[in-house]
Amino acid sequence: MKALWQSREQADYAGDKLRKFAQPQRLMILSLLLEGEKSVTEIDVATGIGQPALSQQLAELRKAELVTTRRQAKQVYYSLADESVVLCVRSIEAVFGAGDPERALLNLVRPVPRPERNGVVHGAANFARVR
Repeated sequence: MKALWQSREQADYAGDKLRKFAQPQRLMILSLLLEGEKSVTEIDVATGIGQPALSQQLAELRKAELVTTRRQAKQVYYSLADESVVLCVRSIEAVFGAGDPERALLNLVRPVPRPERNGVVHGAANFARVR
Protein backbone atom coordinates (compact mmCIF):
# COMPACT_ATOMS: atom_id res chain seq x y z
CA MET A 1 0.00 0.00 0.00
CA LYS A 2 1.28 3.43 -0.94
CA ALA A 3 1.30 6.41 1.37
CA LEU A 4 -1.65 8.72 0.67
CA TRP A 5 0.64 11.44 -0.69
CA GLN A 6 1.77 9.01 -3.38
CA SER A 7 -1.68 8.12 -4.71
CA ARG A 8 -4.44 10.59 -5.50
CA GLU A 9 -6.84 7.66 -5.94
CA GLN A 10 -6.15 6.35 -2.42
CA ALA A 11 -6.31 9.88 -0.99
CA ASP A 12 -9.69 10.45 -2.67
CA TYR A 13 -10.98 7.12 -1.34
CA ALA A 14 -9.77 7.89 2.21
CA GLY A 15 -11.24 11.40 2.11
CA ASP A 16 -14.60 10.08 0.94
CA LYS A 17 -14.63 7.40 3.65
CA LEU A 18 -13.66 9.90 6.35
CA ARG A 19 -16.55 12.18 5.33
CA LYS A 20 -18.88 9.32 6.23
CA PHE A 21 -17.45 9.27 9.77
CA ALA A 22 -17.50 13.08 10.07
CA GLN A 23 -21.04 13.47 11.38
CA PRO A 24 -21.72 13.54 15.16
CA GLN A 25 -24.78 11.29 15.16
CA ARG A 26 -23.08 8.70 12.95
CA LEU A 27 -20.05 8.74 15.25
CA MET A 28 -22.31 8.14 18.25
CA ILE A 29 -23.93 5.16 16.52
CA LEU A 30 -20.59 3.69 15.42
CA SER A 31 -19.13 4.14 18.88
CA LEU A 32 -22.10 2.37 20.46
CA LEU A 33 -21.74 -0.51 18.01
CA LEU A 34 -18.21 -1.12 19.28
CA GLU A 35 -20.02 -2.84 22.16
CA GLY A 36 -21.62 -5.28 19.70
CA GLU A 37 -24.78 -5.76 17.70
CA LYS A 38 -27.70 -3.51 18.67
CA SER A 39 -31.32 -3.21 17.59
CA VAL A 40 -32.67 0.07 16.26
CA THR A 41 -34.56 0.50 19.53
CA GLU A 42 -31.40 -0.05 21.58
CA ILE A 43 -29.51 2.48 19.44
CA ASP A 44 -32.31 5.02 19.83
CA VAL A 45 -32.52 4.62 23.61
CA ALA A 46 -28.73 4.74 24.10
CA THR A 47 -28.01 7.71 21.83
CA GLY A 48 -31.22 9.71 22.16
CA ILE A 49 -30.99 10.65 18.47
CA GLY A 50 -34.67 9.99 17.82
CA GLN A 51 -36.65 9.37 14.66
CA PRO A 52 -36.40 10.25 11.77
CA ALA A 53 -32.77 11.37 12.21
CA LEU A 54 -31.75 7.90 13.42
CA SER A 55 -33.25 6.21 10.35
CA GLN A 56 -31.51 8.72 8.09
CA GLN A 57 -28.10 8.19 9.74
CA LEU A 58 -28.45 4.40 9.76
CA ALA A 59 -29.28 4.52 6.04
CA GLU A 60 -26.13 6.59 5.41
CA LEU A 61 -24.03 4.12 7.39
CA ARG A 62 -25.49 1.21 5.41
CA LYS A 63 -24.87 3.02 2.11
CA ALA A 64 -21.25 3.71 3.13
CA GLU A 65 -20.88 0.01 4.06
CA LEU A 66 -19.80 0.89 7.59
CA VAL A 67 -22.50 -1.27 9.19
CA THR A 68 -24.26 -4.50 8.40
CA THR A 69 -27.82 -5.47 9.25
CA ARG A 70 -29.60 -8.57 10.37
CA ARG A 71 -33.37 -8.90 10.47
CA GLN A 72 -35.13 -11.00 13.09
CA ALA A 73 -38.92 -10.88 12.78
CA LYS A 74 -39.77 -7.15 12.80
CA GLN A 75 -36.54 -6.11 14.52
CA VAL A 76 -33.44 -4.93 12.60
CA TYR A 77 -30.04 -5.34 14.23
CA TYR A 78 -26.93 -3.36 13.31
CA SER A 79 -23.26 -4.16 13.76
CA LEU A 80 -19.98 -2.73 12.49
CA ALA A 81 -19.17 -4.00 9.00
CA ASP A 82 -15.62 -5.24 9.56
CA GLU A 83 -12.40 -4.87 11.52
CA SER A 84 -11.29 -1.83 9.51
CA VAL A 85 -14.39 0.05 10.70
CA VAL A 86 -13.70 -1.07 14.28
CA LEU A 87 -10.13 0.20 13.99
CA CYS A 88 -11.26 3.56 12.55
CA VAL A 89 -13.85 4.12 15.29
CA ARG A 90 -11.43 3.10 18.04
CA SER A 91 -8.80 5.43 16.55
CA ILE A 92 -11.25 8.34 16.48
CA GLU A 93 -12.18 7.62 20.10
CA ALA A 94 -8.50 7.39 21.04
CA VAL A 95 -7.63 10.74 19.47
CA PHE A 96 -10.73 12.70 20.43
CA GLY A 97 -11.88 10.94 23.60
CA ALA A 98 -10.72 11.52 27.13
CA GLY A 99 -7.31 10.39 28.28
CA ASP A 100 -3.92 10.10 26.64
CA PRO A 101 -4.33 9.79 22.84
CA GLU A 102 -0.79 8.49 22.28
CA ARG A 103 -1.22 5.67 24.79
CA ALA A 104 -4.66 4.83 23.41
CA LEU A 105 -3.34 4.65 19.84
CA LEU A 106 -0.41 2.46 20.91
CA ASN A 107 -2.86 0.08 22.57
CA LEU A 108 -4.70 -0.17 19.25
CA VAL A 109 -1.67 -1.38 17.32
CA ARG A 110 -0.16 -3.72 19.90
CA PRO A 111 -0.96 -7.36 19.22
CA VAL A 112 -3.57 -8.82 21.52
CA PRO A 113 -2.28 -11.91 23.37
CA ARG A 114 -4.11 -15.07 22.39
CA PRO A 115 -5.99 -16.80 25.21
CA GLU A 116 -4.56 -20.04 26.51
CA ARG A 117 -6.38 -22.96 28.04
CA ASN A 118 -4.37 -25.57 29.89
CA GLY A 119 -1.19 -24.28 28.26
CA VAL A 120 -2.59 -24.77 24.74
CA VAL A 121 -3.30 -21.82 22.47
CA HIS A 122 -6.60 -22.43 20.70
CA GLY A 123 -7.26 -21.15 17.21
CA ALA A 124 -7.56 -22.07 13.57
CA ALA A 125 -4.05 -23.52 13.44
CA ASN A 126 -4.87 -26.14 16.08
CA PHE A 127 -7.18 -28.19 13.90
CA ALA A 128 -4.43 -30.73 13.18
CA ARG A 129 -1.97 -32.00 15.73
CA VAL A 130 1.11 -33.96 14.78
CA ARG A 131 1.71 -36.90 17.08
